[in-house]
Amino acid sequence: MTEWATGMQRTGTRTRPQPVGVLTKALKILEALRNAPAGLGLRDIAKQTGINKSTAYRFLSHLEGEGYLARDGIGIYTIGLKLSQMAPGSRREGDVREAARPVLRELLAATGESVNLAVLDEAEILYVEVFESPHAFRLVSTIGHRRPLYSTALGKSLAAFLPLEQAGRIFPAIQFQPLTSHTIANLAEFMKELEVVREQAYSVDNEESLLGARCVAAPVLNQHGESIASVSVAGPVSRISEEKVGIFAAAVKDAAEKIAARLGFSSSQNNSAGSAVSTSTA
Repeated sequence: MTEWATGMQRTGTRTRPQPVGVLTKALKILEALRNAPAGLGLRDIAKQTGINKSTAYRFLSHLEGEGYLARDGIGIYTIGLKLSQMAPGSRREGDVREAARPVLRELLAATGESVNLAVLDEAEILYVEVFESPHAFRLVSTIGHRRPLYSTALGKSLAAFLPLEQAGRIFPAIQFQPLTSHTIANLAEFMKELEVVREQAYSVDNEESLLGARCVAAPVLNQHGESIASVSVAGPVSRISEEKVGIFAAAVKDAAEKIAARLGFSSSQNNSAGSAVSTSTA
């Protein structure tokens, strides 16, 4: 069967559907990207789908040109806006990432510290974008890396504004482990911390994941006041001192609001919606 097969094969007196080469390849590519929120490069797509690189590139270029895929400056492909909008009300990680990039660059320039964007992945956060600080001594994460909700500023800001049903399913299953002497130890402590996060609309990882490192984050909220992503600034405690937390908090909150606005969610919608999680999930 050639790549442009008709899709039907006669067997005796019966006909049965056969995979259409073009459609099968396109679907394989879309499925691979659906399972990789942080995106994939051409080589990884070819490897995961079994499609040779030159053929995969033709498909990717066409899908990108039609708006079904998006590609960043380093050749990473993600699900595009047109495809994600086919499911009303849904927001793919690729959309958030695309909307966030210019804002994250501004945040990096303003703070000089490493900037991160993360989404929820069950009881963990998934890094979907990272911009490294220009400082020689800096805190760096990796796209595709996962970390716990309870020990990270990104995780806390995501957790504080989850829908009740989702929080009630995720929180009791969290296994709290002491990553440092400052790490939150149990669900009761975690819920108290989330109350503070909701009140101030930002969160802090105060050497809870890594000694000597501090991170300040704010949630990106949808029209219902629910978190769909989180943005953070991270660096050594010598530069992100306790006295400067307020300054960094204002910067990440502003960035989170800008990202939400780029996704079509206004700050007035977020404020009127209020927080989604209450202490009843404890």
